[in-house]
Parts: sequence; structure tokens; C-alpha cells
Amino acid sequence: MRIRHYLPGLLLCWFSLITASASAAAPDDLIRIGGDHNYPPYEFINEDGQPDGYNTELTRAIAEVMGMNIEIRLEQWDTMRNNLESGQVDALQGMVLSEDRTRTYAFSPPHAIINQSIFARRGEARASDLADLRDKEVIVQNGGIMHDYLLQNNVGANLILVDTHADALRLLASGQHDYALVANLPGLYLERELELSNITPVGQPFGAQHYGYSVLKGNEALLARFSEGLAILKNTGRQQEIYDKWLGPLEQPGWPWAKIGQITAWVSAILLVVLGGIVVWNRMLTRQVSRRTAELKLQQQQLIQADKMTSLGILVSGVAHEINNPSSLLLLNLPVVKDAYQDLETILEEHYEQHGDFDMGGLAYSRMRDEIPRMLDDMLAGTHRIRRIVDDLRDFARQGPAELDEMVDLNDVVATAIRLVDNTIRHSTDHFEASYGDNLPAFQGNAQRIEQVVINLIVNACQALESSDRSIQVRTLLTPDRKLHLEVRDQGRGIEADDLSRLSDPFFTTRREQGGTGLGLSVSASIVQEHNGDLTYRSQPGKGTIAILTLPLSQGTSAP
Repeated sequence: MRIRHYLPGLLLCWFSLITASASAAAPDDLIRIGGDHNYPPYEFINEDGQPDGYNTELTRAIAEVMGMNIEIRLEQWDTMRNNLESGQVDALQGMVLSEDRTRTYAFSPPHAIINQSIFARRGEARASDLADLRDKEVIVQNGGIMHDYLLQNNVGANLILVDTHADALRLLASGQHDYALVANLPGLYLERELELSNITPVGQPFGAQHYGYSVLKGNEALLARFSEGLAILKNTGRQQEIYDKWLGPLEQPGWPWAKIGQITAWVSAILLVVLGGIVVWNRMLTRQVSRRTAELKLQQQQLIQADKMTSLGILVSGVAHEINNPSSLLLLNLPVVKDAYQDLETILEEHYEQHGDFDMGGLAYSRMRDEIPRMLDDMLAGTHRIRRIVDDLRDFARQGPAELDEMVDLNDVVATAIRLVDNTIRHSTDHFEASYGDNLPAFQGNAQRIEQVVINLIVNACQALESSDRSIQVRTLLTPDRKLHLEVRDQGRGIEADDLSRLSDPFFTTRREQGGTGLGLSVSASIVQEHNGDLTYRSQPGKGTIAILTLPLSQGTSAP
């Protein structure tokens, strides 16, 4: 989950704030930051007795970029709230925003989104809304946001107060009381760490809640420093790295691959034993039967691959439609937002000239007035890029007969293929170069199928690289004998001489341990033959590989 900012709302906020002055005394040298001692994975005391978790690492990163001297203290949550109000700590590094709390505290922009869940023992009745909690015994953290909410709204539940989320879940798992109302991610984290297998979330009656830094009213100068540091970390991507490290695995639960691997190993061992017996028995079969069996296997694999590609095409078309809707909204709204900001610039500049610099979104206006137009242009350019990639995917997945009657521009096909595998290229090499021949004539064929060949060649080149400092070069040209020529050159591990002649064989692969099927180059060779072209390879182990695609010009086409 990425935390998004909505620029139009920020512009309105900035416009309403430009009439207020923001002068405050400098904070003390030592800034004392408080938090909950048992609220994993956000904040907790680790096995070494030190503060740890997402909030703690984020606070230290902000202190580093802002040059702040901080001390982090983690104790019981209700104690820490009292310490903030009595001045024993200066700020809390994680507090859920609510309307009632804003009367006492000031909040930074959120650095996370909190969802609250109702947990119950397995087999118990679900509780999908707060009305289901009436007259029930509900365990909540003393001083937490749910404690505040239930008291303010008179839900009618019998509240059982505990110090931590862990206490609440242990109490529920032991068979006591009816429900526990805790934050969703800490609940899932503690359920796994404490091995509480008899409890499960049964409802989420609340919407998402903003979670960020908080100080007492009147200490907004300190809060502004945290907000500025948070904005810097978001812009550099460091805040997202910290977020993904601590919270990403819980938000995106995956398959239990370790257990699946163990089961697969046992099944594979049994199948190998059975296969060994079959091989011995099949020794008596004739060579013709063996050849026929191989042909049937090949046909079966081709049918499976064709079915997969059909399903993928349907999926890509649906996803492309869903992505195009928000992209269209962004393309429509971003120019309006840009015009609105340009209208505000005169007012902002007049205020700047009369009153001096002021904060906008946690940063100085003198900096933001240059950054915002660039941000808007980058957002608009990125949205156009999303639209272009989606259109390329939809064209690539479009189903239809493989008729070779199109007039195809090789440069356009190669450029589209590069856009589709751009992410693979960027993760494989820091040195990718593409050069296109000038005024190449068209050839007659099927653009989608040649595009599939180019994608296979580029992906194979990426997979051959052993480090990102090795390069890949793609080049198109017209040869002296009037043939279109595409070269994909990589500095990868290379191919043994004995294997070069087998690259187009079905199921031959040197990457079977990494999941290779050996069908990509076989399919590519078939497509090239349909176009009366050639696909050849030159390679030396340790020195890389050159894949060369040659296509004839269509009849009647003259070279420039």
C-alpha cells in the first residue's frame, strides 16, 4: 500500500493557510519522542531491549535528514499519552487522528493508514458492525483510539481494558470475553508471533484512519520539522522502503512456499521412483512408439501454452480497461489542477513579497513554487506513459488470425517491445542502448507475432546478464543485400558451442533450474520461418551473445 497525496486538496489547504504567520522558538537540543512499547510492527521493544519497528526506524531517518538530536522512549500507551500532556516527552511518533483528539493534539501528515478489526475466537458469531457489540464483553487497549471511540459513542459494550494489543489477543484466545477490538496489522502480526491459532478477524466496522506524528497544541513548530523530514523521505523514496520492510509482508500475504516446496519435493521423489520403473519397463518399446510419444507430449505442451496465452490475452484486455479509467481521470484533472495553481501563483507571490517565506505542505514556499509545476508536469507525463504502455499491452494481447498481410515498420515493433519489457530491462542492466536505422522500408507480415519474437530475444538477453553493469544493445538496419536486420547483443554469460545448434529445439533450455521451459526460442523460430526470415546466434562463453533476426522486404518495396 502506497500513501497517496491529493494535490488539489493540498492547494486549498495552502491557500487557507497563507494568512497565518508561522514563527516559533527553536526546540531544545534533545527532542524526546514517545511511543507504545508493544505495538508491533509499528513500534515495540526488541529482544535486545531497544526501541524498534516501522515508527522507530522512520523517526530515526527523519532525525538524520533534519539534523535533530532525539531520544526515543517506549512505554505503556496510556502512560505515554500522559507523559506528552505533562511535558515529559515532546512528541508521539504514532497516533491515530480523530476529530476529538484534534482539540488537544496537532498532527503531522499521515505516514501510515490504520484499519481497526474485530477479532473473535474461531467458530464464534461474526461482528460486522458496532451494533453487534452491544451488551458484549469487548477487550480494548486502555487509552487507545478504540477506547476513546467506544466511550464517546456509547456503543453499549462492556469494556475490558488492557495495556497492549498482545494482552487483548491472549485474553481472547484463552476463552475469556467475547471480542477484541484492535488494529488490523498489529493483530495479524501478534496472531502469528504468539501462535494464537484459535482467533481470527471477523469484521472491520471502521474506515481507514490516518496515523502520524502528534504534539500538544502550541508545539506546531516542532511538528513542522517532523512534517518536513517526512516529506523529504517520501520524495526520495526512503519512507516507502521503510514501510515495505515492516508492513509490506503483512499487507500482501503470500502462499506458504516453504511447505509447498517440501510437499513438492516428496511428491517429486515418489514420481521419480515410479518414473524409473516405467523407464525400465519401456525399454522393450520400439523406437517408433518413443517418437510418437514425444510428438504427443509436444502437442500437449503447445496446447497448454496456447491456452495460457489466450487466458493472458483476456486478462490483459480487462486490466487495460480498468487502468484506462483512472488514467483518463488523471489526464482530465491534472491540467485543471495546473491551471488552478497558476491562478494562485500571483496571490502566493504577493503574500511572499509582503510577509516573507512561509510553509507549504511542510516545505518552504520559496522551494515549492519551483517544485510544484515540475511535479505536475511529471505526473502528467507519467500518466501519458501509463496510457501508452496499456495501449501497447492491449495491442500485444489482441487475438486474431495470424495473417501475414500487414505492412510492418520494424522500428515501431522494436520500440513497442522495449516499452513492454522496460521493467525487466531496468532491473537487469544499467547500460541499455537502442539504435534505429533511418527510413527503414516496411515488410509484409504480422506485427504482433514479430513483436513476440523481439520480446523473447530481449528477455533472454536480460536473463543472460550476471550483473547490472553489463550492457545490452539493440540495433536495426538495412543490409546491403536489401534485408531488414535486427541485432540484440548482450554481455552475458554466453552459450557453449555444442548448445548453439539446439537453441530452437522445443524444451531445450540452459535455465531449467530457474523455471525456463525451452519454448520461447522454439516459438520464435517458427514465427520467423512463417515470415521467410532467419534467426541466428553468435556466442562465446563468458563474452556474451548476439541474436540476429533477418527479414526480407515485401515485394515491390524499394530500399531508400
